[in-house]
Amino acid sequence: MLLHDKLKHNTVILASASPRRRELLAATGIAFRIASKFDCEEQYPATLPAEDVAPYLSRLKSHAYPFALECGDILITADTTVLLGNAVLGKPASEAEARTMLRSLSGREHSVVTGVTLRSKERERTFASTSKVRFAELSDEQIEYYIANYAPMDKAGAYGIQEWIGYVGIESLEGSFFNVMGLPVQRLCRELECFIEALPSCYE
Repeated sequence: MLLHDKLKHNTVILASASPRRRELLAATGIAFRIASKFDCEEQYPATLPAEDVAPYLSRLKSHAYPFALECGDILITADTTVLLGNAVLGKPASEAEARTMLRSLSGREHSVVTGVTLRSKERERTFASTSKVRFAELSDEQIEYYIANYAPMDKAGAYGIQEWIGYVGIESLEGSFFNVMGLPVQRLCRELECFIEALPSCYE
């Protein structure tokens, strides 16, 4: 039985404002609804290892969800971080910061980590997926064109792999392409398969 059939008695709730995560989850065929917007202060301990930030924030978002989960509900929250060495590159606060981030990524390899938390009334599971991305040397002209014509401000590391800069600037990728977009859908489907096996039936 396909996963979307196994989930037909569940209510999958995606708590994310990211249009890319919505697009990716929809492409799996899984029926889901979008959670109402809620506040979450996305802060993490300064001593937290860089690779643990994304899963930590995905759990934080999950527990900030202000509504009680009913039997059969599965809440999905996610966070994506770009790691350059031990530095965590989040969403840029300004064009100047986006410019600085893109210059720092130019000609270098970085890691993209997406943390995902699955939570039901009965249980919780957090996992992370990592991809390694290498940019070619980016010219100032390319960086300025991207900032002026695309939307780096809502993306970790100030870039979207599925946009122009990904086509002209990325030399190599190791790992999941969709993970870099913001949701490791193949891993998510695998994790959901295991997650629902342990859930009680609400329809017996």
